Amino acid sequence: MKPLTVQDLLPADQYERTRDEFRRRIIGLKEHRRIAVGDLVTLVFENRDTILFQIQEMIRAERIVAPERIREELDTYNTQIPGAQELSATLFIEVTEPTKVKSILDRFHGIDTGQTVGFQSGNQRVYGIFEQGRAKEDKISAVHYVRFAFSDNEKAQLAKLTEPIEIFIHHSGYQARVAIPDKMRMSLLQDLD
Repeated sequence: MKPLTVQDLLPADQYERTRDEFRRRIIGLKEHRRIAVGDLVTLVFENRDTILFQIQEMIRAERIVAPERIREELDTYNTQIPGAQELSATLFIEVTEPTKVKSILDRFHGIDTGQTVGFQSGNQRVYGIFEQGRAKEDKISAVHYVRFAFSDNEKAQLAKLTEPIEIFIHHSGYQARVAIPDKMRMSLLQDLD
């Protein structure tokens, strides 16, 4: 997918007029791009449209008008757009009870290293590669960015709707897996084309 440029952004007044419609479209799009993996983790698969929405919302919320600041937002968010033969996701560690934030997040130390998150069909696996810098020795972020690089064969496996495929998390502090629904698979395959 091509990175976003300043020309892709709507001016603030035009975005404000079309925001509700754009928001509804993105919510509908994300319906088939969001999946819970167990009770504590949600993955949202990003594409050019979801990232464009995030940038427009950030510019709106922070009232960013300076061209250099807009370019900074573009540079930051463009790193989340999947490249060729890739899927890109935001991984959220969902903690709803404020008193349990630290203890739950502590369980996830090291999730961003090694082969901990991936897709599996039969004995074929595609492991996620995490963006670094979201964890320190004593704490870990609740939000991570992860990429999955697919070979042509792995992409073909994702397209075989008759073959089950799962997303898994295999980490010492958290184990979960979930079957990917067909509508989600079709949505993700569009990113890989």
